[in-house]
Amino acid sequence: MAVIITDTCINCGACIDECPTEAIVDEDDNPTGEEIYYVYADKCVECIGHHDEPACATACPTEGCIVWGENPDTEGAVPGEPCVE
Repeated sequence: MAVIITDTCINCGACIDECPTEAIVDEDDNPTGEEIYYVYADKCVECIGHHDEPACATACPTEGCIVWGENPDTEGAVPGEPCVE
């Protein structure tokens, strides 16, 4: 499962700089054409086995912007697209 960037994202770029697999891209490289950050689910490994939580979430200055794991708030959400919380 990939991390999900919620609609509280402020587009600061901190997550992009910290992602070890380069799974996060900004709105300029978003394949959907939407003006939001995008997470490539096939690249995201949630930093499992390397960190206690995803590196992007640690770097993010916005509390709760990046969610992951078995969080029930992420059910039905599309990775890389904002989800309503």
